[in-house]
Amino acid sequence: MNNHSTNPELRFDPTTGLAPAIVQDAATGQVLMLGYFNAEAWQLTQQERRVTFFSRSKQRLWTKGESSGNYLEVISLHVDCDADTVLIRAVPAGPTCHRGSVSCFDQPGQLVEPQAPVGFLAALDRLILERQAHPEFSPTSYTVSLFEKGLAKIAQKVGEEAVETVIDAVAGHRTTLPGEVADLLYHLLVLLAVTDVSLEEVIAVLQERHRLPNTRHLG
Repeated sequence: MNNHSTNPELRFDPTTGLAPAIVQDAATGQVLMLGYFNAEAWQLTQQERRVTFFSRSKQRLWTKGESSGNYLEVISLHVDCDADTVLIRAVPAGPTCHRGSVSCFDQPGQLVEPQAPVGFLAALDRLILERQAHPEFSPTSYTVSLFEKGLAKIAQKVGEEAVETVIDAVAGHRTTLPGEVADLLYHLLVLLAVTDVSLEEVIAVLQERHRLPNTRHLG
């Protein structure tokens, strides 16, 4: 876990003894919830790598998921520039909100989900990996059927979707191109899963190429 030890120690409000903490899905970037640390909860979260807050309603330490099992496993902790707020990047074990939704900010009737569009790729990747690990949960899923057919068929589908994407792009088919690209991205994620290559590894390569001077790969 990265505690960002070069940052100042967390400062707690002198009146309440608390400091706010924002929890973000480490994979998708979606904001999941807001909670509060006191000194003991802050220490426990760092030690156990599982989010524990001080509950203002219960007036006690409260480990997120202690009743539901939907824990928040800590990936990294980031204290802000004023040292009075924390950003927690975490992996949720299930829905974060007590209403059963992914995020406490995901309210019924909202037209836009509180997640950046690019974060959906990470969410889709997570779902594909779940289908691979537990095909019995969704036996009629198209994704499960692809895994059953094996690597050769999945690779063939990637090739087919890549060709269709190129054809639409060259032909100037603006209306159908997004659909072809979506098909290609989806099948690429399945290919990554079956070859045991993570989306994070691919992103890491892109990030490294972006950092390199005079690279031919990225602008």
